[in-house]
Amino acid sequence: MRFYQRLVERTRADRAYLLAAPPLQRALAGNISLTEYVAFLTEAYHHVKHTVPLLMSVGGRLPASYEWLREAVAEYIEEEIGHQRWILNDIKACGGDAQAVSGGRPARATELMVAYAYDTVSRVNPLAFFGMVLVLEGTSVALASNAAEVLQRSLKLPTSAFSYLRSHGALDQDHIVHFENLMNRIDDPDDQHDIEHAAGMFYRLYADIFRSLDGPIETGAAQLPSTACAV
Repeated sequence: MRFYQRLVERTRADRAYLLAAPPLQRALAGNISLTEYVAFLTEAYHHVKHTVPLLMSVGGRLPASYEWLREAVAEYIEEEIGHQRWILNDIKACGGDAQAVSGGRPARATELMVAYAYDTVSRVNPLAFFGMVLVLEGTSVALASNAAEVLQRSLKLPTSAFSYLRSHGALDQDHIVHFENLMNRIDDPDDQHDIEHAAGMFYRLYADIFRSLDGPIETGAAQLPSTACAV
């Protein structure tokens, strides 16, 4: 069994924990409020804005033996630049306060996932970051486009409120194929173990972000006007 397939198999239970998060299940059923959708976008902003800095850190820490992977990281950086602005635009399209989001703090679960990512890259192994890539992009491929379609109908929002979900549902399909090929070139057992361990952790941490959406809206969440935006 090649590494990518083994990585997917060994993190299957952690992935199931993520997919079982009640807010995620309700979103796929079109059963969340506008406030909850904006709360999701708020937390997405607070972790997506770290994608490029994290990738830059990964690229700078890879050893010479992984020069081929550093080149892939550079391409990935170019594609990811500015995606957090898409999220702020979606928040505006929902009638939310994008400025409050960009100047606010993330929920605790989001802050913990971001902190774990930086710690893993700087202290453990830069290659472990690819565990996060598996989780975020794999989830986008599986759910983002479908969720956008369902939520647009149920919330009666304009297409401009779903640029982040729709773009990542399509974009990450190409990314995940490329990611699989990259992972299958990694043959060091220690690096494979670190990626697998990180993937399991990121599934749990990302699930906790969704589960935290069932709680009260925390500092940094966009405030919505009294009337929802129209199609």
